[in-house]
Amino acid sequence: MSYPPKQHQDSNKKHLIHVIRAYPLATVISVSNNEPLITHIPLIYKNNELIGHLDAHNPHAALLKNQNKVTVIFSGPQCYISPSIYTTKQLPTWNYVKVHVEGVVSEIEDPESIKQTMVAMTEFLEQPHHNYTLDKDDPDMDTYLPYVSGFKITITHWEGKFKLSQNRQAVDFEIAKSEMIKRNQVHLGDFLNQIIH
Repeated sequence: MSYPPKQHQDSNKKHLIHVIRAYPLATVISVSNNEPLITHIPLIYKNNELIGHLDAHNPHAALLKNQNKVTVIFSGPQCYISPSIYTTKQLPTWNYVKVHVEGVVSEIEDPESIKQTMVAMTEFLEQPHHNYTLDKDDPDMDTYLPYVSGFKITITHWEGKFKLSQNRQAVDFEIAKSEMIKRNQVHLGDFLNQIIH
């Protein structure tokens, strides 16, 4: 692949898996009759597979089976980088961490296996404190199960797109890294109050 530039690509699978585990909310993309279907759901990575479940009424569920092709994007931190932070003359840019994977998807049909994916998802997302445990024998699980579609994606292709000012001088690269850390720690209260009324 010639784009993005080599310094913005990462093929180290350990790095890509780390992004997936740290930012599990995925953008899942399928195409049917030239129309994209897009769903945002958390996925768990295990042994070259992504495992998840979604509302069975979601029209996307019909495509998450039968070895259909799927593209999944995981989004890590991102931010605008102002030239004002650098020690050298630069232009404005946007830095980000993304992981793109492609794969084939199969349905998880066994109700007990779907339950187990739900338990595993909750256990993963409750880390590190585990304040809540989902009990697969909870009667509410059986009530909810008919409305859940489970699936697993076998990954066939990986791409890391890490645009982090790697093409800058070492000192400016470190400044850009610090800027991303700072901007991603900004308190979200004001933002949420603006979009939720």
